[in-house]
Amino acid sequence: MERTVVLTGASDGIGAAAARLLHARGARVVVVGRSAAKTAALAADLGVPHHVADYSRLEDVRRLAAELLERYPRIDVLAHNAGGIMSARELTADGFEKTFQVNHLAPFLLNHLLLGRLVESRATVVATSSAGARLFGHLDLTDLDNHRSYSPRKAYGDAKLANILFARELQRRHGGDGVNAASFHPGVVATSFAGESSSAMRLMYTTPLRRFLLTPERGADTLVWLAEGTPGVDWVGGEFYTRRTVSRTNPQAADAELARGLWDASEQMLGLATRTA
Repeated sequence: MERTVVLTGASDGIGAAAARLLHARGARVVVVGRSAAKTAALAADLGVPHHVADYSRLEDVRRLAAELLERYPRIDVLAHNAGGIMSARELTADGFEKTFQVNHLAPFLLNHLLLGRLVESRATVVATSSAGARLFGHLDLTDLDNHRSYSPRKAYGDAKLANILFARELQRRHGGDGVNAASFHPGVVATSFAGESSSAMRLMYTTPLRRFLLTPERGADTLVWLAEGTPGVDWVGGEFYTRRTVSRTNPQAADAELARGLWDASEQMLGLATRTA
């Protein structure tokens, strides 16, 4: 049976590369991106459906969820790949720090709105994280918006750590319902990442140093492997992977209480019904 794979952040970089690879291997790929032009161009090239959503606007996420629920009776894989590093601290129209919203709150909301469909489909959920979680992340549940200690790379590291904690807590809460989740680091990939950031990280992506980085296809390898694999056989739910291998990351990523706290705090920030789990 053809599997439906929804890929966010698919208009460029490893998302686009993963879309091409999965499509070539027979999956029904649904591409989601922020850029209407890039997303439509990729979709036309592959002959697949597409949706446009800007994660800095939560109304876009709610609209996206409604569109996906209306059009796809099954979602076998949901890949949360959208994200990025920002520049100066900025609040979205929804009132949240932009890095945290785009990288964590928006995919958390999308996952919440699609959860019933994911359970029905016994879906795999994949979260794209980063080595930034280990290098720069230190989550404080009392300051998730980084009011007290903002820098572009700390905010990014915190958000990427949140992606790992999200996947682990999703596995704990809903693994028994048939939903399996994992997170991964794609490596340092030659994409447009960080191009609009003031972080020094942008130098790797916008200077001749790019020639030393991985191709998007190589960066997409672990995402594709997780999407195509069988949880419990090919990979272990809740784990963090690099190059198809369980990998060590920030020590906070193993903090079960922090994972629960982040989940509850995210629900509260988004005004979602909280349930004890």
